[in-house]
Amino acid sequence: MPDRPIRFLIVDDIVENIVALEALLRREGLVVDYARSASEALELMLLHDYALAFLDVQMPGTDGYELAELMRSTERTRGVPIIFVTAAEMDEARRFRGYEAGAVDYIFKPIDPVILKSKAEVFFRIGRQARELERQRDEMQDIARHRDNVMAQLRAHADNSPLAFVTLDSELDIRSWSKGAERMFGRSAGDLLGFSATASGWLDRDGAQVLRGWLATPGDHAPRFSAEMVLDHAGVGPISCEVYGSVLTEGPGLQTLSLQILDITDRKQAEEVRSLLIGELNHRIKNTLANVQAIARQSLRQSHGLDEFEASFGGRLQALARAHSILSDATWASAPLDQLIDDQISSGTLDGDRLRRNGPPVELSPDTMLRLALTLHELGTNAAKYGALSVPQGLIELDWQLTNHQLTLTWRETGGPPVTPPQGGGFGTTLISAAGGGDSGAVTADWRPEGVVWTIVLAEGATPLRGTRTSADSIPAQPQRRPATLDGCRVLLVEDEPLVALDLRHELEEAGATVTDIVRSVEDALDAARGGGIDLALLDGNLRGEPVDDVAALFDQMSVPFCFVSGYGREHLPQGFDHAPLIEKPFRPDTLRMTLTSLLSRGVAQAAQ
Repeated sequence: MPDRPIRFLIVDDIVENIVALEALLRREGLVVDYARSASEALELMLLHDYALAFLDVQMPGTDGYELAELMRSTERTRGVPIIFVTAAEMDEARRFRGYEAGAVDYIFKPIDPVILKSKAEVFFRIGRQARELERQRDEMQDIARHRDNVMAQLRAHADNSPLAFVTLDSELDIRSWSKGAERMFGRSAGDLLGFSATASGWLDRDGAQVLRGWLATPGDHAPRFSAEMVLDHAGVGPISCEVYGSVLTEGPGLQTLSLQILDITDRKQAEEVRSLLIGELNHRIKNTLANVQAIARQSLRQSHGLDEFEASFGGRLQALARAHSILSDATWASAPLDQLIDDQISSGTLDGDRLRRNGPPVELSPDTMLRLALTLHELGTNAAKYGALSVPQGLIELDWQLTNHQLTLTWRETGGPPVTPPQGGGFGTTLISAAGGGDSGAVTADWRPEGVVWTIVLAEGATPLRGTRTSADSIPAQPQRRPATLDGCRVLLVEDEPLVALDLRHELEEAGATVTDIVRSVEDALDAARGGGIDLALLDGNLRGEPVDDVAALFDQMSVPFCFVSGYGREHLPQGFDHAPLIEKPFRPDTLRMTLTSLLSRGVAQAAQ
């Protein structure tokens, strides 16, 4: 390498000769080593590369001639130039023997400094040139290795990349086709190389027009383009792709188009699914907020002060939040009932040492999980205030059975103070009753003196039962007089969230309306609508996973004004019912009354026409 010095070697058994010769050779960039015997010289030559060796002819033991022969017999030292130094008289026989041993020159003592320096300069320059050639050789080898590594990496990236790499010439003939392209389009390189991209069926006319436009675009420094286009897969057919192109100039009038192609079929489908999921997420969030709103309002109605409200509302909200955490961990799929019970114990609502539970492993759907979380919170809170958990010896027995997807839970308190039935049901009792999804008779209480027994029947568990969709029968509209205000108006509530239905009912009744029924499924809604006797309907946008198109169509056939009450946006509601107002969850009471009053007024005006 260029930073390594040039080395000369002096081999002489007399120190004074070595010192004199080294003094004459000394210069910048040169290192002069010396040895006093052939063995020392050979050891040094194994360690260093020498540009020139000065060998004394007459040395004890192995003389200069013999050392030269040894050097020529070894691969490492064979190329070292040798100059013999001798004090003997010039003799042709000795000269011949020296050249035969591989010497390039002779120097006779006494040494002429000018001749010595001149000869040494030649070999010093040769050594420098050799170093430079070595440097250039090493650089070229590094460049070649780097090039080979880069090419190997590019091939590996192209072959293993999820992208397809394709090169087209100016006529759109295929010049290269990567392994990724073979995987993406189900076509081998052997079947396509040299063929037209359009004639092979891979590229359609619209795509060819786009690519020709790229090739025709003037510009310097490899113009780059991108576009979405449809390309053909041998087994699947047309697939959506994102294509990135670079126009490369290989010579006058010679252009190639380098393409990197990404299959975005899954992304297109994911975008459609995302739109649906966003709608579902909005629905869930607004339903949750509507539940929180209902809990807040009803807790406030039942509280005698802010402290009591804060305690009851905070506890219920925490129970709902922890249930959401359980469902989030389960990615909003079914979650175990035992996990919900353990959560109530860890939060302090239930005492694990005084709880006896027995039942098979059960998973609950998200809606059922949230309702049951509030129910267990209320049961545990009531037991701690008035029931079995209010005294040290009290116990709770929680049993459940699963039969044909119907879950029956029994909450039994023993060992507590004597029980007397409450005079009136508070909001806590309403929350407990909401566990049954609002179905009549789903939740019952047996107020035994030794302890209350609650029985909760959940018609829907881990796998909710779907009611059979029934198409709306054609029912002729009957002319009837409808009220212009909510006062005295008969309202049908179609809502599957019990707490939201309860909150809506309170608001409507405070406005003077009469809630004729609360239904929670499509089938029940159709039956209630056919029964007549309603002036107005509030319709949830989705009932237990079922769309409500048939219910909305039946209301229109019967000329019953209705509005949607939903967490969904308008784009996810039944289409063709834009005339029905949308009240978004969570709702404001003033917005609810204003919207319903306007709807009734519009209905009266239309009837008068």
